[in-house]
Amino acid sequence: MASLTKPEPRGGELRLGLGPNAWQFALLALDNVFVGMVVGSERTVVPLLGQQRFAVGSLTVLLAFIVAFGVVKGPLNLIAGRLADRWGRRPVLLLGWLCGVPVPWILLAAPSWGWVVAANLLLGANQGFAWSMTVTSKIDLVGPRQRGLALGVNEFSGYLGVALASAITGFLAVSYGLRVAPFVFAGVVALLGLLLVAFIRETTPHVRLEVSHRGHDVRAAAPSLGHLFALVTWRNATMRACSQAGFLNKFSDTAVWALVPIAMAAQGYRVGVVGVVAGLYALSWGSVQLLTGWLSDHVGRKPLIVAGLVVNGAGLLGAAVSHAELAWIGAAITIGVGTALLYPVLLAAVSDVADPASRGTALGVYRLWRDGGYAAGGVVVGVVASRLHPSGAFLVLAFLLLLSAGATLWWMTETHAPQPRSSVKGLAT
Repeated sequence: MASLTKPEPRGGELRLGLGPNAWQFALLALDNVFVGMVVGSERTVVPLLGQQRFAVGSLTVLLAFIVAFGVVKGPLNLIAGRLADRWGRRPVLLLGWLCGVPVPWILLAAPSWGWVVAANLLLGANQGFAWSMTVTSKIDLVGPRQRGLALGVNEFSGYLGVALASAITGFLAVSYGLRVAPFVFAGVVALLGLLLVAFIRETTPHVRLEVSHRGHDVRAAAPSLGHLFALVTWRNATMRACSQAGFLNKFSDTAVWALVPIAMAAQGYRVGVVGVVAGLYALSWGSVQLLTGWLSDHVGRKPLIVAGLVVNGAGLLGAAVSHAELAWIGAAITIGVGTALLYPVLLAAVSDVADPASRGTALGVYRLWRDGGYAAGGVVVGVVASRLHPSGAFLVLAFLLLLSAGATLWWMTETHAPQPRSSVKGLAT
């Protein structure tokens, strides 16, 4: 196990920062492209597969595959963080890929919708373990000064993968059908992601280095899980703000994942056009994060988080009234940009406040709440859409995002004010 009390490995002096760790950072970014492509392969195809191949008529039943994904991914984010602080990052990353490799092949052979839902339990485990570790490992490598940039790159790489896979599987579905080619593609991607882990190194030695820079005792007892859960969930107002913002943002993502394909198909759009819209949503989300993560290192975290919630809500309002193809594209890009404004910045804010020695667990608690939004959002979106139709569901979700912006403005204290490059700022938990 990669305990924080073990001695430093031999073979060169460790340094924090993007430059000294560029190669490992790049490998982690590439691996997260593959993580994103595995989940992105579902974005266009699976909702339509449920309607057209398995004749799922109920929106609530159809969204069960997202609920299953969130029910597993949320708690496993927490477990992944705790295991990462005890075992190290790389073993948990490997475990995530071992869970992910079977998913496309189960979807390919699924004889019923229940098998699709079951496959998404494994997909949730893959994302909970693997994506969590690419996040945490990059934070370990760069240290506090470039944290926003690192998280922007991480989320960019993951959602670039989501965008690419959404568009590619849409094209494959048009050319070769919904069932075979998209999932064979996803299966190859998952195997490549697993193989890449062989070249990725453990990053917990960098955590020990950061702890020593802060003047903390690396042998100090780690806080209990219960203490950290309470801290991130409600005791610390800033972390509470981050947790609820991440939670409700996933309601929005659930709507784009499931409702946009259904609403567009009901308006007569073909699967290829749906794939383009889904891909542009993920691409705008992913690409803009390169800027927003870096920007938060210079202007602070809070303004971007609040703005992201407001812009996200505006995009959902646009989706509620969309009929023309350009309107759908505009709404999807607006939602993507809104999410990009807040997504890596929320992770950076929690990392600012958390103690480095227990950062994996603190991030796990935050991501438990954030990705728990998939499970809750799947239920809420399904129930509301079945009563109010997709347009009404988009309106309700927009209102919730605007409420979240107000709560964040009230609760959150800025965690990363601009500071001289010569100092290292440690924030109390």
